[in-house]
Amino acid sequence: MSKDFASSADLGEKQQTLEILADGVYALTAEGDPNIGAIEGEDFVVCFEALATPVAAQDWLRKLREHTDKPVRYLVLSHYHAVRVLGASAFDAEIIVSHENTAQLIAERGKQDWESEFGRMPRLAKGADSVPGLTWPTVTFADKLSIDLGGDRGELILQHFGRGHTEGDIVAWLPRQKILFAGDLVEAQAALYTGDAFHRDWSTTTLDAVKALQAEVLIGGRGAVSHGRDAVDAAIEQTRHFIQVMLTEVDAVQQRGGTLKEAFTAVHAALADQYGHWPIFEHCLPFDVSRVWDELSGIERPVVWTAARDREVWDQLQG
Repeated sequence: MSKDFASSADLGEKQQTLEILADGVYALTAEGDPNIGAIEGEDFVVCFEALATPVAAQDWLRKLREHTDKPVRYLVLSHYHAVRVLGASAFDAEIIVSHENTAQLIAERGKQDWESEFGRMPRLAKGADSVPGLTWPTVTFADKLSIDLGGDRGELILQHFGRGHTEGDIVAWLPRQKILFAGDLVEAQAALYTGDAFHRDWSTTTLDAVKALQAEVLIGGRGAVSHGRDAVDAAIEQTRHFIQVMLTEVDAVQQRGGTLKEAFTAVHAALADQYGHWPIFEHCLPFDVSRVWDELSGIERPVVWTAARDREVWDQLQG
């Protein structure tokens, strides 16, 4: 029996939890839906991620405004995916920051990604008609950008550690508080989406650099906040293991001359017991395995996902 396409049948509301992680540091998690956060400066706010639509973002901002009325000066986009960026207009931010590769990816494939992701996850596209268009960063950087939070609040460091979930992922690091907003480079008890990933870089040098920060609190792209070094390291290593298993299984199938469908079956069998009960596992896996297959076949950059390609891959692997 074929499965419902991606998350098209997952229409139930998720319980949102706002956590105050330190003075002026906030995270909103939602049972495996995309996480979002904010950091107060002396007289402004830095918001991390924008959600999928302005309507969804306004719901988050109402919660945030119960704690601070400072204006949003910076909106930081960890990468280009639609469910992370298309709510940006709700923030009325002075500056929208991303990695330079993210700006290029929005220009190259932002429209296709918008259509793809809203088709895969209609529940996240709350108030889809409120999206005014693609979100364009106004400031980009290559390696590192520091934001002085003012007073005695220290600094917020935005950093690119290399290719991973996409070509342009950045993290937001509070060295004084040892709090890390990792975006989708790390998931905590939530399945990985890797359809636009560079698995070999991500599972080695990129995650090594994330781990080297020695964060004591980590907010991943999905899943609960990780508190304490042991939990932070566990989330990083879970992410690494998920990727490594996919690389190993797909490579083995390719080496024996097998098919993409056989690779999907092998990966599913290898991961399901440990990760199959986690949010969006069945949704993500066909797109993940397709990208691993391409990468190991020598296709350096991810093929653009369109609504039509989504259905084609789904029907081939989950049908």
